[in-house]
Amino acid sequence: MQPEEKIIEVSHLVKHFGKFKAVEDVSFDVFRGDVYGFLGPNGAGKSTTIRTILSLIKPTEGQIKLFGKDLDGNRSYILKRIGCIVEKPDFYKYLSAEKNLELFARISGVEVTKSKVHEIIEFVGLKGREKDKLSGFSHGMKQRLGIAQTLIHDPELIILDEPTTGLDPQGIIDIRNLILQLKNERNKTVLLSSHILSEIELIANRMVIINKGKTIVQGSVHDLLNAQELIVAFTVDNTDKAKQIILLSSLPVSIENVSDNVLFIHISREKIPVLNKLLCDGGIHVFSIESKRKLEDYFLKLISA
Repeated sequence: MQPEEKIIEVSHLVKHFGKFKAVEDVSFDVFRGDVYGFLGPNGAGKSTTIRTILSLIKPTEGQIKLFGKDLDGNRSYILKRIGCIVEKPDFYKYLSAEKNLELFARISGVEVTKSKVHEIIEFVGLKGREKDKLSGFSHGMKQRLGIAQTLIHDPELIILDEPTTGLDPQGIIDIRNLILQLKNERNKTVLLSSHILSEIELIANRMVIINKGKTIVQGSVHDLLNAQELIVAFTVDNTDKAKQIILLSSLPVSIENVSDNVLFIHISREKIPVLNKLLCDGGIHVFSIESKRKLEDYFLKLISA
């Protein structure tokens, strides 16, 4: 079996702006075919890291490799193989979608036919609007056209920095589906930056969480968001008695914490109804049961910190 090919390798990246430490120690690897979630609260250092990957700014320390080559010294070779949206796509609002893409292609030195432009516009879900001026486009339509722009030179890697910011629920679904199409229909590798865990969970296969400029955890989304590993909050009328019942039982659970009338219990999903029945049979009134995955709870703490 062939080893997986690393498309992005970021090792101990550091970026300081004077005394401000935007990135302290970020490391992660993106493999060919990944939809890779780059996750962290606002201000964690995601955009700065992306700008260093795109060679828009130079790192203070650390190493960046793309397609197996050092970014330093191979910039032109590497950037030809990348498409990106950093923050929000910019267009000429009084030109049509078609003309904007053709102009971008000329500026980029890419020869592109009108039929190719129309094919890309159809792929991103804007067929029938190619002749319309951008001044009449919604925010979601502009985001989709931004993704069309990244495809003009048929890159292998697409980097999207918070592409769903400001979108309504339908717009978020549209962009999510489009990202999955990039992987499944176009065989693209996607690095997706976001501050929303649920968004990454739905479409990424691997992920990294950074906070305060440092890598916190990385791995496969399946492993990190294992639905069987839960912390469940049982709200009861008597925590002392409930705790005693749990400790005397043979259930494979552990009490993580007790707060007011709430027991926080580490438990597998299938044992939740068993524990609930045990408490009720013991005379405990259970008012509510709320579960959180361990990583979700941890991420929420990062955001509120």
